[in-house]
Amino acid sequence: MNRRVVVTGIGVMAPGGSGVEEFWDLISSGRTATRPITAFDATGYRSRIAAECDFDPLAHGLTPREVRRMDRAAQLAAIATREALRNSGVPEAGIAPHRIGVSLGSAVGCSVSLEEEYAVVSDSGRKWLVDHAYTSPHLFNYFVPGSLAAEVAWAGGAEGPAAVISDGCTSGLDALGHAADLIREGTVDVVLAGGTDAPISPITVACFDAIKATTPRNDDPEHASRPFDRTRNGFVLAEGAAVLVLEEYEHARRRGARILAEFAGFGTRSNAYHMTGLRTDGREMAEAIRIALEQGRVAPESVGYVNAHGSGTKQNDIHETSAVKRSLGEHARQTPMSSIKSMVGHSLGAIGAIEVAACVLAMQHDLLPPTANLHEPDPACDLDYIPNTAREKRVDAVLSIGSGFGGFQSAVVLTRPERTAA
Repeated sequence: MNRRVVVTGIGVMAPGGSGVEEFWDLISSGRTATRPITAFDATGYRSRIAAECDFDPLAHGLTPREVRRMDRAAQLAAIATREALRNSGVPEAGIAPHRIGVSLGSAVGCSVSLEEEYAVVSDSGRKWLVDHAYTSPHLFNYFVPGSLAAEVAWAGGAEGPAAVISDGCTSGLDALGHAADLIREGTVDVVLAGGTDAPISPITVACFDAIKATTPRNDDPEHASRPFDRTRNGFVLAEGAAVLVLEEYEHARRRGARILAEFAGFGTRSNAYHMTGLRTDGREMAEAIRIALEQGRVAPESVGYVNAHGSGTKQNDIHETSAVKRSLGEHARQTPMSSIKSMVGHSLGAIGAIEVAACVLAMQHDLLPPTANLHEPDPACDLDYIPNTAREKRVDAVLSIGSGFGGFQSAVVLTRPERTAA
């Protein structure tokens, strides 16, 4: 049986706005949401800027008890889940709970709450022997990443398989790929899938400072994220979440669901090379792209848009450019490509899912989001990166790609729903 996978709902919590509409308004207009860090006092850090989410969890419908229980990453995921469910029609469809699963990506889990709790029990690091009497009763939730999937399952009444996928910066893409596999094998009919991360905390910022992966362009936060630009010097850390409702096509059609896109293909590879380094030829990413296109039965020349990983580090942008050329051949030079990290920053395990949501919206609106802050093209990055201004274009197949520390390389192919119905 050929079980096809489609997208029937989207929920997004991203910097610069809450919900799908505000997210799309930001990235389609080319505006940026990067600013000086407000989550904590970042004085003395090498990189003191980030893309933060402005949201009030109570105003978004969480109860005081939920806010007390949940880490910030869980809050973002729960709110995105509720939005995705609202626009999918799943809650009203009477679907058996055991036929609904959860697949959520996260790179750093509940790091904000873990760090806050450690500061309390250690008296801000002054006590080597910590006092457990001061811990939160919810500390276990923060310590176990699976609690993030549990929160999404509770928000959606999902009693099927639930898992957290943690593969660094490809976690969101890989969680979507896992979700599609669950549907294709017949285990479930619907999966709440995506990614969430809230890494803007002292320890996470310090970790990226130590390896100089984030930009030190603190005097100009709005223009600090510069993927593919000759002057780029690192990424801007961010937070956020996106949850997509993935569903088996016939199941969605029978209940009269609005199908937003087909989740046509997924591929992933590891380069087994270096924790943070990348080969310039992009061979492993190109292989992930090849697998995703093959699974989706999409020819390279049919790809109309590439949503780039585009982190803004020197080596990633060159590696990714090489991978796209290697996988799409001459067609790469005619294929628009852009990085929304230029506008919403890099939210680690969440960003892959946020970027897939952007791809679905791009197909819906016939508008390709730009790469902001691209004014001085790097000669080594010589493709069409849609500089600064969105571009009107109808595309029938899009490719979203991601690269993560540890050597992870993943790719997702989406196609228009009309292709599914054909």
